[in-house]
Amino acid sequence: MMFNWLSLVTGFFYIILGIVVITYKFFFIVLEPAVAYPLGIVLIIYGVFRIFRAISKLKNTKNEE
Repeated sequence: MMFNWLSLVTGFFYIILGIVVITYKFFFIVLEPAVAYPLGIVLIIYGVFRIFRAISKLKNTKNEE
């Protein structure tokens, strides 16, 4: 159960990191816009995926109880 909540929080952090990469074009090194935008988009999509998966697992856990 705790893993699902942690996965939910991690998803939000991935979305925030993706927005930061797109906005500041920085991810440990200064990135070119051609690299920053796709990387930021991938991070945001992965964050949404983690949130969706965590919510579905939380719903399944509640239905089993």
